[in-house]
Amino acid sequence: MLIGVTREPAGETRVAATPATVRQLTALGYTVVVESGAGELSAFTDAGYTGAGAATGTADDAWGADIVLRVDAPAPRDIDRLKDGALLVSTLAPALNPGLVDALAERDITVLAMDAVPRISRAQSLDVLSSMANIAGYRAVIEAAHAFGRFFTGQVTAAGKVPPAKVLVAGAGVAGLAAIGAASSLGAVVRATDPRPEVADQVKSLGGEYLPVVVDEEAQQSGDGYARATSDLYDAAARELYSAQAADVDIIITTALIPGRPAPRLITEADVATMRAGSVIVDMAVAQGGNVAGSVEGRKVVTDNGVTILGYSDLAGRLPTQASQLYGTNLVNLLKLLTPGKDGEAVLDLDDPVQRGITVVRATGDGRGEMLWPPPPVQVSAAPATAPVAAVAARPRHKPLAGPAKLALVLTGIALLWLVIAFAPAPIPQNFTVLTLAVVIGYYVIGKVHHALHTPLMSVTNAISGVIVVGALVQVGLGGHTIQALAGLATLLASVNIVGGFAVTRRMLAMFSKGN
Repeated sequence: MLIGVTREPAGETRVAATPATVRQLTALGYTVVVESGAGELSAFTDAGYTGAGAATGTADDAWGADIVLRVDAPAPRDIDRLKDGALLVSTLAPALNPGLVDALAERDITVLAMDAVPRISRAQSLDVLSSMANIAGYRAVIEAAHAFGRFFTGQVTAAGKVPPAKVLVAGAGVAGLAAIGAASSLGAVVRATDPRPEVADQVKSLGGEYLPVVVDEEAQQSGDGYARATSDLYDAAARELYSAQAADVDIIITTALIPGRPAPRLITEADVATMRAGSVIVDMAVAQGGNVAGSVEGRKVVTDNGVTILGYSDLAGRLPTQASQLYGTNLVNLLKLLTPGKDGEAVLDLDDPVQRGITVVRATGDGRGEMLWPPPPVQVSAAPATAPVAAVAARPRHKPLAGPAKLALVLTGIALLWLVIAFAPAPIPQNFTVLTLAVVIGYYVIGKVHHALHTPLMSVTNAISGVIVVGALVQVGLGGHTIQALAGLATLLASVNIVGGFAVTRRMLAMFSKGN
């Protein structure tokens, strides 16, 4: 099948494929044609594409391919360029663009929305929203630093002391965490808030301080991995927090988005009015209505009190080379999923929740496409269904042994050990004593080790304990057939222990090696 990579509309600097991803697509058996000049704004030349194995052609060549890859949604005139049965892969925002979805369904084509990838573990490599949000969060801090005009980090100089900038990040999703990390790396004092208290550790790990919104209710978990609208009680408490922080911080970066709905308003005009002159706000949700009163999409606004509000919706596109590479890699991972045979033939499996979740329209061969949006909900592993109360109550509970029972168990073990030492022939008492002590020591050693280190610890100890193979080999040449058979079996098992231990250790070390 032929893959076409088209030029993007004016204002879009990214491209759907890079020379590096073209090589991966051709390795899957596809032929690739790139519209001439498609990668210019991302610093990818036509010569780079042809050197990677792609052909360059006209817009009609790219739009007439079997599979068309894009970054932005197609314009109405571009939809007519697609041939019947074609597969279009692009970002579409289908929940916000029902008219576009209807227009696509008028054609006998299959359409996949890259910005509708389900938030489940096995789909992470396709998650364009996360890839672009990571870049956008970083770029938001760079834009804020440029507009701020002062140091982020505190300094003590001969001319006086410079305090560090104070940054508030509203929302600790992918974009928010990227912004926290970037601002913290620049030396700012970073604070962050989010409706999910479980992100506090992530904020802290990046050098930020988590500010909880204290309400007398449990935060609801989203079943699809995306943000969910908060309650009125939470919103009221959050407004008080934002108002207090706005009067204290120098920079605010807002990232709050709810799929399919306008962005929630977090920073009001009154909050902006309390900020000091020279402060900066970056509204990353401006394309969906904005989190900040007064933000305008695509523009820099300076308020009467000297606060700069940046409403840039193309933050990821301001790092086009990196953004194109990540977006192209997301597309490659999708094509790998669609091409299990690596034979250059894309096969859509609607029984797969990932493929079903991003399918907006499916070609039918009858002149019109079948509308498949919205998809059925996908339950993510991060938010498991709550078990019924009755079922939970019926489960047996494993309680730790009480004091008397534990003492009785210890005394029984001591008695058994004494019986073996007193009556068993040599050298069984000595060997059994060593075995017992090894079990006790091993229990306390392993019990004090963090769970994450159990696998590397056991893999090494398994390999070391394989030294018993020496004893088994010595016994092979002694005694009768029974002893020889047991010694041979011990040699085999000990050898497996050695090989397995070192194999696991090597595999774990490879995870930390450069290039893996």
